[in-house]
Amino acid sequence: MPSIERMTITMPSEMAALLKDAVQTGDYASTSEVVREAVRDWRSKRALALNELAKLKAEIDQGLADIDAGRLVDLDPDRIISEGRRRLADSSASG
Repeated sequence: MPSIERMTITMPSEMAALLKDAVQTGDYASTSEVVREAVRDWRSKRALALNELAKLKAEIDQGLADIDAGRLVDLDPDRIISEGRRRLADSSASG
């Protein structure tokens, strides 16, 4: 069993009321249980955000490497729009 550490936290009255209400309605056994779930949710969301940030950084690095290597394509908005419409039509036809 993990060790338990007691903490004192400060929050706006509205948040405190939400915690107390969650306990009073029986959704949670204690305010500590509500806070623990909130921290678990935050930890999960943070891990996802950090993962997405790492992917974005890798894509930026790849783009910069492509620029350095001269692997560039002129921007042609009409071609991009046509390609997007073609892909949308293909996905609509197959779905």
